[in-house]
Amino acid sequence: MNTSDLVKIFKALSDETRLKLLALLENGELCVCEIVSILKMSQPKVSFHLNILKDAGLVKMRKEGTRIFYSLDDSNLFKRFLILSIVEKIKDEAFAFNFTQKRRRCHYGNKKRSSKNVV
Repeated sequence: MNTSDLVKIFKALSDETRLKLLALLENGELCVCEIVSILKMSQPKVSFHLNILKDAGLVKMRKEGTRIFYSLDDSNLFKRFLILSIVEKIKDEAFAFNFTQKRRRCHYGNKKRSSKNVV
């Protein structure tokens, strides 16, 4: 990891919406439509912020049919430690509500996911 990578990571972390997304994804993989429902934001806005986090290597995505699922990228221990530290610090903030209770299923129903089943 070089200085350019670190700058990209810290720029990605400099936005409140992206911090919310990290805290939300700490609870597990979610479809974009679930994130839209939970955060009550437009799909383009959510996708914009998720792409910044993905470009910084903080989240990863996978496609299943027409749906796109995001989860935290655990492949780098430094990034994982950084994310966990940040989520721990912000979880008591006003915007870090109980994501587990606010989760919604996307409009595609309760199809089983291929890699992780999220309840």
